Amino acid sequence: MTPTWPIHGGIHPAENKHQSMQLPLADVSLPDELVLPLNMHLGAPAEPIVAVGDRVLTGQMIAEPVGPFSAAVHASSSGTVTAIEDRPLPHPSGMRGLCIVIATDGKDEWVELTPCDDYRAVALPDLVERIRRAGIAGMGGAGFPTAIKVAPKANQPIKTLILNGTECEPYITADDRLMQDFAAEVVAGAELLAHLLHQPEQILIGIEDNKPDAIAALKKAAQNTAVNVVVFPTKYPSGGEKQLIQILTGKEVPSGKIPADIGIVVQNVGTAVAAWRAIVKGEPLISRITTVVGEALEVQRNVQVRLGTPIGHVLKEHGLRAADVARLIMGGPMMGFTLETEAVPVVKTTNCILAPTQQELPPPPPAQACIRCGLCAEACPASLLPQQLYWYADAGEHDKLEAYNLFDCIECGACAYVCPSSIPLVQYYRAAKGEIRQAREDKIKSDRSRERFAFRQERLAKAEAEKEAKRQERARAAEAAKARMAEQQAANPAAPANDPVAAAIARAKAQQQNAQQAPGDQREKLERQLASAKSRLSLCEEKIASAESEEQAEKFRAAVKAAELKVAECEQKLAALASAAPAQAETTPSDDPVAAAIARAQAKMTMSPAEKLQSSLESLQQRLGKAEEKLNEAKAAGDSKADALQTGVDKLKQKIADTEAELKALAPATPAPAPAPAEQDAAASAIARAQARAAEMANMSEGDKLREQLQSLTGRLEKARAKLATAEAEGSDHVDALRTGVDKLETKLRETQAKLENA
Repeated sequence: MTPTWPIHGGIHPAENKHQSMQLPLADVSLPDELVLPLNMHLGAPAEPIVAVGDRVLTGQMIAEPVGPFSAAVHASSSGTVTAIEDRPLPHPSGMRGLCIVIATDGKDEWVELTPCDDYRAVALPDLVERIRRAGIAGMGGAGFPTAIKVAPKANQPIKTLILNGTECEPYITADDRLMQDFAAEVVAGAELLAHLLHQPEQILIGIEDNKPDAIAALKKAAQNTAVNVVVFPTKYPSGGEKQLIQILTGKEVPSGKIPADIGIVVQNVGTAVAAWRAIVKGEPLISRITTVVGEALEVQRNVQVRLGTPIGHVLKEHGLRAADVARLIMGGPMMGFTLETEAVPVVKTTNCILAPTQQELPPPPPAQACIRCGLCAEACPASLLPQQLYWYADAGEHDKLEAYNLFDCIECGACAYVCPSSIPLVQYYRAAKGEIRQAREDKIKSDRSRERFAFRQERLAKAEAEKEAKRQERARAAEAAKARMAEQQAANPAAPANDPVAAAIARAKAQQQNAQQAPGDQREKLERQLASAKSRLSLCEEKIASAESEEQAEKFRAAVKAAELKVAECEQKLAALASAAPAQAETTPSDDPVAAAIARAQAKMTMSPAEKLQSSLESLQQRLGKAEEKLNEAKAAGDSKADALQTGVDKLKQKIADTEAELKALAPATPAPAPAPAEQDAAASAIARAQARAAEMANMSEGDKLREQLQSLTGRLEKARAKLATAEAEGSDHVDALRTGVDKLETKLRETQAKLENA
């Protein structure tokens, strides 16, 4: 005979279990509508994988688990999904939650199942995943996802598996009926769970001595197995997880720990049967045994009911006398809670629906002052001090509540049951627990915000330091340039000091001389120039997206092109400097790129307008040839950049056409080397266009101006979104900047639309 140990405290309330055991197990008919909450378990709610209008079959997964601490939800019968919306939930606070609503078709057509003849031949992780996707959760009242319990950590070897068949709560007999009618499946479920836990040394089924028929059925089914049925005296709340562990093993779970920390796993007998059916038969959890009891009902018994069935439908089949019922309770009278409506559904943790009359379960009398009798401390099975916890909860002293181990309270209600002052102690403890949990979450959010703020401040300080360093570097470079200019002016007094072309030529010659005398210094200087050019390029690209007008965006695009040319020039010079041999350090003037650039600049200064246009035309034609080559290569490779390259080719062709037109217009004036007319000057043209535009805008009404602005913003937003999409596809570093620009344009567009509507 397996020894047992006593627990501290406990009470002996009226059991009232005989009412629901007079009739055999029955089935509840299918309702017209099933309401399946997505959070019928502890942890993250499941994620819907069906849509309104979909037809589903019995046992079909309709919501998949999210993360490891979750469980799936399945259709309890075949039908059509009519809604995915918030509905009332069976919860003490009367809260609402997301539910999948199915209109049943009465056919109850099952999805194809995948049974497993020999689960011992299947890898353990696969078995655990099957349990998880079958939606198995603790059916004793807590709803803890079973897949978590059957896969403990590597540093938590399990030596004892306990199936909880105690069912100590008054009125409830769902597990009693299960153990009587399905004893063989209970034992088979225990063996399956033992296999998942690597065969622990002990497999125990704990059951109180007030269930003789269930005890006999289990002992018969457990013959010739490693399962041991342990019977112990009836006392409430011996069915608590930690209390049952102490009764069967003599061990106590330390405060703040879980049973797995001391090598023990506890599962409800109903959970074991559901896990066995999920693995061996392939059946997901779509129904459970529930006790329907209370003197306000014409029929009291245990029923097999589909999950999602409205409570009102179950009560109607059992002849509820609405005028006689005092209140509806889900669970037992000790740990259950009052339901605000009959519309809430049966869920995985619904072990009892209690409909008592006023005489059967009268309301508690008004609470009075605590007389400090100490009866609550004597009755507490967790060896806590309920009186002190009540005072601290009433005063909101959370630190003292945690010091007195509030979270070790299992909310069994034994303290409130024996309290002569009728103080609702459990309600105080539940409220205090909720406040502490909320405070913890708020602290976590506050700590994260503080960390983000500190990181941002550090980042801004670092950026400011880098800017300051760059400013100082530019200042030193400017001072050095001034010094060189002064030396050059002193060496060549005849050169005009205010001639920018001469100054530029002088600087270029000085750079050429410095490069010949100190190649290392020249390389460092080119590297600095390259870094500066890249920085300008990045900055200009960011400004394009955030430009507030098309003219401003065009200026930034021109700046981008200039920066790109500068980057290419610096890279070319660095490559030439790196490949040059020491013997080739002294270059001839004709091979010197700097000298060639000077020569080209001097030659360009003497060109006529027609010659400049002809030179530009040749350059554009060369660029067009290269661009068409890249476009053909991109099209052949199926590159996503082909559209962007095509746009570039089209722009080059347009520029060539415009240049040819300008060149043709200048043909009569070609012999004359006179300067270009004022109207052809780019700056003068831009000024003229701006003045014309301003005059046009001045004559517009406020509504026309807003419509014009709205049209411009719409075009710019489309371009910005296209650039953002291209950058995201290419994984560009400028995605964040482009996204910021898109956000600004969208905000500006909404503001303009609002102004136009109010105009």
